[in-house]
Amino acid sequence: MLSYWEKQSLLQYDYIIVGSGIVGLSTAISLKERVPQSRIMVLEREVLPTGASTKNAGFACLGSLTEILADLQTMPAEAVLNLVNLRYTGLRLLRQRLGDKAINYHENGSFELIGPRQEWALEQLDKVNRMLGSLFNNQLAFERATDQLGPFGFDSKYVKALVRNNFEGELHTGKMMRALIDTAIAAGIEIKTGCTVTHIDDFHTGVNVVVPHHTLKEDIIFSARKVLVCTNAFTKKLLPEEEITPGRGQVLITEPVKDLPFKGIFHFEEGYYYFRELDGRVLLGGGRQLDFTGETSTDFHFNDRIQHELEVLLRTTILPGREVAIADRWTGIMAFGSTRQPIVKAHTKNVIIGVRMGGMGVAIGSIIGDKLAVMALEEV
Repeated sequence: MLSYWEKQSLLQYDYIIVGSGIVGLSTAISLKERVPQSRIMVLEREVLPTGASTKNAGFACLGSLTEILADLQTMPAEAVLNLVNLRYTGLRLLRQRLGDKAINYHENGSFELIGPRQEWALEQLDKVNRMLGSLFNNQLAFERATDQLGPFGFDSKYVKALVRNNFEGELHTGKMMRALIDTAIAAGIEIKTGCTVTHIDDFHTGVNVVVPHHTLKEDIIFSARKVLVCTNAFTKKLLPEEEITPGRGQVLITEPVKDLPFKGIFHFEEGYYYFRELDGRVLLGGGRQLDFTGETSTDFHFNDRIQHELEVLLRTTILPGREVAIADRWTGIMAFGSTRQPIVKAHTKNVIIGVRMGGMGVAIGSIIGDKLAVMALEEV
């Protein structure tokens, strides 16, 4: 029961983006920068973006040494190099667009903890540095930082060495998302929340996007020249044929810890565990390798086993012998595939998708959004 006025003026757009996370908002902003006169709408199914964009740890990361070595087992060296470059370029675009102050970006150090099972990776450090040299003007991406082991106070039975990444930083996830939302609104981009898209129909001359109106008990049909799908782990609900596997991440954060001996961001076990100092607290997450089947889910539930293991790691390896209280817990949903390569492609003539961020949405979200904008402006 839509009115004449609604049908005439409120349903037609040049571009519609589905998903208001990092990729979706970045896509909308990049489109508006290129075609300022265009009418752009972002549709979000929940009140807040709900997936990984607002749930992550705020790592501005390129990949740890053992992550890159793991990638080299499934991808050619050139593809791994291109992926690291995508992250590096994406982070620069994010920082340039929003400004370091707005997102609370800092470089307090980035380290990988090397345990007994990862010591072999130290022998590959020079090889990886040579591979990445062209990206960083032949500056070393990775260096040993074992001199920090004592001051950081990690359990020496587990942590045998530290590797520093010289090109990673940290940011405040909430401030980053706030800045992206504010930038989009200031540019004249419409963001509609509580809008679950049920169908996308490409008629070649244009695209219809169907959203149920719960009060009117009927479907609202928006139309656009192009539609861009940026729903990451939730994409299969719209496009079931795409190769996307959800991966849930478990996270906890402590109460403030007196005289916390470290700052910066930290990874270990191929990035499956990660932690950082945040306002004098420790934010710790990961562990999905302990239950891949259980964590292949889009349900925002706690995994008691993994949450318990995170606490054990916190109290035995990261802060051995220290009293620490847990302040909060949450989960986020990432998207993975057979490799870490994102999916960026035309799904149909006028429907383009940018999904499967591989847990690297902070790093690559801005540049993926920019690529989607360029694709949307190309005439097929």
